[in-house]
Amino acid sequence: MASVDYRSLAGEILRGVGGEKNIVSAAHCATRLRLKLRDEAKADTAAVEKLSGVITVMKAGGQYQVVIGDNVSTVYAELGKITNLTGDSEVDDEPVSRGNLLSRFIDLISSIFSPVIWPLAAAGLLKAFLSLAIQVGLLDPASQTNVILAASADALFYFLPLFLAVTAARKFKANQFTSMAIAGALVYPSIVALAAQTEPVSFAGIPVVMMNYTSSVIPIIVAVWLQGYFERFLTRALPSAIRNFTTPLVTLLLMVPLVLLTVGPITTYAAQGLSAAIITTFTVAPWLAGAIMGGFWQVFVLFGLHWGFVPGMLNEIATQGHSLLFGPLLPAVLAQAAATLAVAFRTRNKARRAVAGPAALSGFLAGITEPGIYGVNLPLKKPFYFGIAGGVVGGAVVASGGSGATSFVFPSLLGLPAFTTVGNFVLLMVGTGAAIAIGFGLTFFFGPHEADSAAGAAAGTSVPEAEPVPAPTVPGTLEVLAPVAGKAVALKDVQDKVFASGAMGKGLGIIPTGGRIYSPITGTIKAAMKTGHAFGIKSEAGVEVLVHIGIDTVQMQGRGFEAKAARGQQVQVGDLLAVVDLNAIAEAGYDTTTLVMVTNTAQLASVNPVTEGTLAKGDAVISVQV
Repeated sequence: MASVDYRSLAGEILRGVGGEKNIVSAAHCATRLRLKLRDEAKADTAAVEKLSGVITVMKAGGQYQVVIGDNVSTVYAELGKITNLTGDSEVDDEPVSRGNLLSRFIDLISSIFSPVIWPLAAAGLLKAFLSLAIQVGLLDPASQTNVILAASADALFYFLPLFLAVTAARKFKANQFTSMAIAGALVYPSIVALAAQTEPVSFAGIPVVMMNYTSSVIPIIVAVWLQGYFERFLTRALPSAIRNFTTPLVTLLLMVPLVLLTVGPITTYAAQGLSAAIITTFTVAPWLAGAIMGGFWQVFVLFGLHWGFVPGMLNEIATQGHSLLFGPLLPAVLAQAAATLAVAFRTRNKARRAVAGPAALSGFLAGITEPGIYGVNLPLKKPFYFGIAGGVVGGAVVASGGSGATSFVFPSLLGLPAFTTVGNFVLLMVGTGAAIAIGFGLTFFFGPHEADSAAGAAAGTSVPEAEPVPAPTVPGTLEVLAPVAGKAVALKDVQDKVFASGAMGKGLGIIPTGGRIYSPITGTIKAAMKTGHAFGIKSEAGVEVLVHIGIDTVQMQGRGFEAKAARGQQVQVGDLLAVVDLNAIAEAGYDTTTLVMVTNTAQLASVNPVTEGTLAKGDAVISVQV
């Protein structure tokens, strides 16, 4: 299959089924293209089955199913490039975000930040080291050396919208270079200068309320989300002769002014309203204002609302020598850093720990929380909430003591001298210490354990579930374990023509008795269907295992499935992959039989599955000789 030209294969399949006009819709599951044809008589099934890269063709459920195997997502992506059927230049196999609106929003932000987390953590750590070097006198802040090093550390944060434009474009299926052009316009020096001036700004006679988009997050994500829809509309509407250059031209002409005319005013007025309300609250109930600032400052930063507070802070420092608004920010920042540090101690995920360690350090030393929030706390949710809780308590205590800052510094341990001369220093330390203790303690004792968090969350408890013990192996042998308890079914008896034929490889079916599906091997998830019904896992030795939950359950479009693992994730044998409502599958009229297949059987020395019997979760069900 490695030598297959997938672009050509997609084109041959398209011709074999009667062309694009004969296809009503196109989709794919873990192994097959699923086409709805207007007239199946126009399809040359024999010709399609003979194509190199096609395993077989099935007709079921009103669909014309072209079985490809593991590379089906690649063929589907190529089909999207040569037709308007899918609109995809690359296939998103990440699990669908479920839960309430807030959870889905957090999952979206986390997935967009995921590709830039490592550079973000590195830049944050560099900023922390530079701050420390300046504090101890090793680096002159006015030196050209510091200018160059500071640029290296600050550039990613300053131009963050440009980086997020790329990852958001991949997420929303937009042209990433057009997305970067939109982001570049938002942080263009002249636009930044317009935001800083006091004179009114207008566009074609329409007043524009400007904001500073550097380091912002939400504006560019919203812009790229809208861009994706707009580009797909233009692709359908414009003639092919002018589409390639007209689509980005029209997109830029409309999207940049649209963002400036809408996002800027909405964000600015919301920020100004929040700032005015909190300043007023400081005069009536300082503890309440401190609780709000301490608890929700990081949320304000996430939405870009923090810029509305900056003028008030600077004005306070200029007129009275200190800013009370600044006081609660110290516990707010350090509580999030403490939650990140607790994750570093608690998590069993090596990749997460590698991010959490330096992210916590940059948070404590330099007040740079972006790596910790976007790479650790926000994706895991609970640490972010626990950090907010710490900030609420710490901010209330600090504000009650009248603490503030005498200069505009990053709230951090290195910036602590700016907080020592205003208000009650003892309460400042008590409040900050309480914030750190709450953020760290709650996360350490009640936060996700990652390897076991999915199981614990689904069960309503943080107590890890016992993992199945792998069967003994010998060199060159891999034991594939049962991902769920149930009754074994020989592959030939599975009610699916493709799986039963062995065309997808050797394996077995399991009629499950429970709805918790675990990883049968240790390896990397290479495919995770967005519907949550199938996962492809590859071991270090190259064994490729498919876990397919139910027969034809892709038709349920994710109903009854809750994915607990994502593409690219490293999993250990026994890690939770999905939680499934078996009753929902049965009520929808589908077979619950879960397939466990070794899809690269032909490349292995031997693959020997069990064919019958009652299985417990973790029993060895397939012996593979590599």
